Amino acid sequence: MLALQKRTPAPGLDLVEVPAPGPLAPTEVLIRVQAVGICGSDLHVEDFSAGYEFMVPLLPVTLGHEFAGVIAAVGADVRDLYPGQRVTVWPSSPCGVCAACAGGQEQNCTDKRTLGLMQNGAFAPLVVARAEGLFPLPDGVDFELGALTEPLCVAARAVATGGVGFGDRVVVLGPGTIGQGIAAMARLAGAAEVVIVGHDDAARLTLCRALGFDSVTDLVDPAGAAELHALAGSADVVFEATGRASSITDGLALLRPEGVLVATGIHHSDATFNPTTLVRRKLTIRGSHGSRRADWASVVDLLARHGEALRPMITHRLPLDRITEGFALARERSASKVMIFPPTQGSLS
Repeated sequence: MLALQKRTPAPGLDLVEVPAPGPLAPTEVLIRVQAVGICGSDLHVEDFSAGYEFMVPLLPVTLGHEFAGVIAAVGADVRDLYPGQRVTVWPSSPCGVCAACAGGQEQNCTDKRTLGLMQNGAFAPLVVARAEGLFPLPDGVDFELGALTEPLCVAARAVATGGVGFGDRVVVLGPGTIGQGIAAMARLAGAAEVVIVGHDDAARLTLCRALGFDSVTDLVDPAGAAELHALAGSADVVFEATGRASSITDGLALLRPEGVLVATGIHHSDATFNPTTLVRRKLTIRGSHGSRRADWASVVDLLARHGEALRPMITHRLPLDRITEGFALARERSASKVMIFPPTQGSLS
């Protein structure tokens, strides 16, 4: 079958023919992939940016972790899941048996094997996942919306980490998929004002307006920079969703006393800030990464009720054999979420 793989610890990816998955372990499920999104982390893996060295002993690995599909087969010990069932998948599926899992901290599983990074993922027609990570899709949620579940769960966890509440002023630095999701989740959490900030990001900020956000600021515009400067010292919660270390410093300046900054980007350089200012203004920096089981249940329910309002996040759709074009689009600020559709026919063996 066709698959997009990271095969060497160097820049680049390969679209190659690979064997279909072999026999399932007792707690595994085989899924026929129907839709899979290109994530910012996939771009980092393509570049082989700093922070992804953990992949070296695992290569080759098929990428792709934001996906939905149909169960093709289940392992001998799998219960309550069946072939033909429509599902989305928590890519960092917990093992269910380690100390963290046994203690109710599945998100900190010490034996996680994240799909698309630590084991073969969904940029292929078939993928194997742990049954613990599967969530059935409601009838009203199609596959491309189901594939948005993972980034929306990351956004939901970030908003929970920030403690966004009723009446808060929220600033989101970065209008990409995670930033868009954070803005949506902050609004649902009761934020009175959500400001989304980009830099030379006209297309994605226009998309944010299509999602119902009127307070958008482009820092390439002097008027936009002035608008952001006017927010200094007034935000309750700032979310850094850029991956640029300078955004940490910028975000701290926007906070009111005792405000919270939540960092969600993967950074490749050190951030700098004045610790005395942090202390005297009683600011808090929190990191948010991944999601929890509860996030998946709530986001799947959200998609069942309001999925159409979030569909504009998907701006491009391509078949798997054109995924190289998809990666190029994902690097352009004219694109937001690029959705890939693997072939759905063929043998399972």
